[in-house]
Amino acid sequence: MFVVIFGRPGCPFCVRAKELAEQLDDAKAIEGFRYVDIHAEGISKADMEKTIGKPVETVPQIFADQTHIGGFTEFDQYVKDKGLLSAQ
Repeated sequence: MFVVIFGRPGCPFCVRAKELAEQLDDAKAIEGFRYVDIHAEGISKADMEKTIGKPVETVPQIFADQTHIGGFTEFDQYVKDKGLLSAQ
């Protein structure tokens, strides 16, 4: 599974999502990840809404193998549901 995180600077949930993806990558639980800084890349919430198909109010917005997972809370639950990290 490859994870893509769309986030912005100064966003604490974006930082947590990136840290979780790094843990998953280090544990070889995923095939890698990419963090996309929406400000640096010039991506607007409207652009993300077109891709996701529903309104985007917050970041991060996270995809696993091109499937929209949601924000950090949904990503964290997804990881737990899939058992991708052993208990810490």
